[in-house]
Amino acid sequence: MAVNKQAYEQIITDLGSHHVTLVAVSKTKSVEEIKQLYDLGQRDFGENYVQELVAKRSTLPADIRWHFIGHLQTNKVKQITPFVALVQSVDSLKLLQEIDKQAKKAGMEVDCLLQVHIAQEETKFGFSENELEQVITTLDELPLKHAHVKGLMGMASLTDDMNKVRSEFRYLKSLFDTFSSHRTEFSTLSMGMSSDYSVAIEEGSTMVRIGSLIFGART
Repeated sequence: MAVNKQAYEQIITDLGSHHVTLVAVSKTKSVEEIKQLYDLGQRDFGENYVQELVAKRSTLPADIRWHFIGHLQTNKVKQITPFVALVQSVDSLKLLQEIDKQAKKAGMEVDCLLQVHIAQEETKFGFSENELEQVITTLDELPLKHAHVKGLMGMASLTDDMNKVRSEFRYLKSLFDTFSSHRTEFSTLSMGMSSDYSVAIEEGSTMVRIGSLIFGART
């Protein structure tokens, strides 16, 4: 399947005026499709599965910035720390500490986002507001030298009700503003996907994760 070049260029135009970074979600997509988008200038790609990411990375250009956006198990962290640019889905202190440990072993620095649970669906991962506050407070006490928390990530409810989606994004932005006011390294707010990225941008997102609009629906 060919990449939708027209849709991609429109998204880039939309994001450019707001200084928002596009992460092209390439899970289940072929190396050939990713290379098509790479040739159009895209460099940030997001993957959900460790094994798939490792396989793709070995055959694609070295200057791709890989984002891990799926649920990450601690026993698989060491497979991606040597090269991953950003782990967007840190949902426990244990995972953050493991990333730091494996990054140290690999001699790397790994940027991370803390995933916040803002949707109604119970299946989505992430910190509650109270848990988030506890973890961020703990950051100052931990000797994390190789895992660097750069902001927050969240996924809105899967619904056609954009008012609901907007309220969830607005809530996440309020949390981001609260914590970034005293943590200067907090610069990234990743929220918004194919169905709701326009709303996310309006509510203050600095990074969106878009797949199906660019690559087509997944089979």
